[in-house]
Amino acid sequence: MKNILIVVGTRPNYIKVTQFKKVAAQQFANQFNIKIVHTGQHFDKSMADVFFQQLDIWPDYFLNISQATPNTQMAEIMLRLEKVITEQFQPDIILVPGDVNSTLAAALTAYKLGITLGHIESGLRSFDRSMPEEINRILVDEISDLYFVTEQSGIDNLIKEGKPESKIHLVGNTMIDTLVAFEANIVSAEVLKSYNLIKDEFILITIHRPATVDNKKGLEALCALLEDMPKDITIVFPMHPRTLNNIKKFNLENEFKSIENLKVLAPLDYFSFQNLIHSCKMVLTDSGGIQEETTFKQKPCLTLRPNTERPSTLEIGSNTLLDFNNVDILSQIKLIMTNTYKNGQIPKYWDGCTTERILKVILEA
Repeated sequence: MKNILIVVGTRPNYIKVTQFKKVAAQQFANQFNIKIVHTGQHFDKSMADVFFQQLDIWPDYFLNISQATPNTQMAEIMLRLEKVITEQFQPDIILVPGDVNSTLAAALTAYKLGITLGHIESGLRSFDRSMPEEINRILVDEISDLYFVTEQSGIDNLIKEGKPESKIHLVGNTMIDTLVAFEANIVSAEVLKSYNLIKDEFILITIHRPATVDNKKGLEALCALLEDMPKDITIVFPMHPRTLNNIKKFNLENEFKSIENLKVLAPLDYFSFQNLIHSCKMVLTDSGGIQEETTFKQKPCLTLRPNTERPSTLEIGSNTLLDFNNVDILSQIKLIMTNTYKNGQIPKYWDGCTTERILKVILEA
């Protein structure tokens, strides 16, 4: 039996590992012992319980890392994770998803303790080293032993960087496994009824990156875009508390409130938010994972960023990358509203079976 320790630190990364214990129990009886560590890099007690309850999976270990600078958080994660490994659970392999600080901290811990390291979502590159996530991705891949890749660009990038092809595995996207597993729960969520929304008659917007929401100029640009968007369709904006606080801080409350077709919501649970993606006409975002979720749903998505580490969503999927330029954004919105936007396809292996493929690779490693 192989011991697997999965380390997660944020809700988006938790979504990528929900099926490991279930798939191991159903398809690999007595071959794996899987434990999950939640570092608490982003931990909100009020959201956590409903989140874990919905996804029907609870972490085995909480490191309870406090809010601090990235260096302090990473140091705490490494110290506390090492204690878990040496005193409570000795893994044969450590799996880390994504590109956040807890991903790098856990990867370094595995490397220093001589434990095999597998990176889920390996090889993704934005080629923008001003993004902390890009540095994390590069560093984790430098010390990984197994590379679990979501799309062809990941293979291409890793080979260019000199990684051994025998260790690179195109397995698909574990985040899609969660969407497939909980599709019935997502579709039956009553969020439309709760907020008086009609299917296909609203635009979903999620903007959270500091470059936009942590300064007055960025928020003013966002407000101007919302004002310029079509008035005959509802704009639904589940807003992060930090964004709301910054709108108040820069005295922009009246500007946002004056947009009559804008409906600001509090952060939503997983099923409700995925139901909004499922039900909306289109998505406007600066998120990473939403580019993949909309591609799987074949839902039009406009990503307001200078680059993306997920090019398959552009080349194959339903995503379009745009600068924060109102003319270009409104032009694409018009294509979507008139049903003349491109038709996206679903990338290879985004089929709900990625977790199974990863476990097969680990079994044979």
